[in-house]
Amino acid sequence: MQKLTDIQINELALKNSYQPAALKALIAVESGGRGFADDGKIIIQFEPSWFKRKAPYTPSGLWSVNKVERQSAEWVAFNDAFTKNPTAAMESTSIGMMQVMGFHWKELGFKSVGEMWDYAKESEANQVDLAIRFIKKNKKLDQALINLDWSRVAYFYNGEGYRKFNYDTRLVAAYNKNK
Repeated sequence: MQKLTDIQINELALKNSYQPAALKALIAVESGGRGFADDGKIIIQFEPSWFKRKAPYTPSGLWSVNKVERQSAEWVAFNDAFTKNPTAAMESTSIGMMQVMGFHWKELGFKSVGEMWDYAKESEANQVDLAIRFIKKNKKLDQALINLDWSRVAYFYNGEGYRKFNYDTRLVAAYNKNK
């Protein structure tokens, strides 16, 4: 578990035509600046609704009652789903600092979802790299981050409900704090 440094953030940002303060803002809002929990495990959010799509005939279990909770509860739900269908469980979980969903593994250049997870578990820098790969796949999101168009960044990164969680205003505040 390697922590992300300011030097790595600056390098990743500049390599991808982003302002370092913009990338720091996205990291802060998406993760609170953490890719690993205190116990050393990667931060996850298991999504039962995605698991139902990926493994529709899986019997209910601990995985099916998961809500956004503590990491210990997320891991209980994930591990239960994993025993039933490992690939579907990994694809149905957002991982790391930037909460990239596992089902994006192929478009992000990995041979399997497990390979993507292994990459993310190595370091927070790799987790940010996953997010950048995801952003680069969506030209509108990429351009919004370059242009500091925070409502469009929030929309393309978090979906239509971004206003409910004030993602756009939180991104502006985080950017202003870091510039």
